[in-house]
Amino acid sequence: MPPDKKYDARQTLAKPLLAQFKSWLDKSSESVTKESLLGAAITYSLNQWPKLVRYLDDGRLNIDNNRAEHAIKPFVIGRKAWLFANTKTGAQASAALYSLVETSKINGVEPYDYLCRLLTELPKANTQEKLQQLLPY
Repeated sequence: MPPDKKYDARQTLAKPLLAQFKSWLDKSSESVTKESLLGAAITYSLNQWPKLVRYLDDGRLNIDNNRAEHAIKPFVIGRKAWLFANTKTGAQASAALYSLVETSKINGVEPYDYLCRLLTELPKANTQEKLQQLLPY
């Protein structure tokens, strides 16, 4: 959907709902103690409000960060295994490898196939143009 249609839909559908939610937050913040869990959640929501409503003005922006959360999930799961990458060089190698894997996924390239091609062709890439051709996008 082009950004302008998303913008129109957001202005028509989401904006009134967010206005209603903001009204509730403002009203509730006066009657709920800030130390309670609900009070902390309300305060957080009010503090983040300008960032949330930015989504209304730009159809390219997502309302959530599910894509980013999904991308980092393998890292969260593998966190304990990485305790054994106890050197700076090992950590840098892991970071480089995971960056290649995630970049290939984002660009719709099968990571295993991409890494096989990359590790085969990289030693032969002796020009900037050949290196550019190895990128996963």
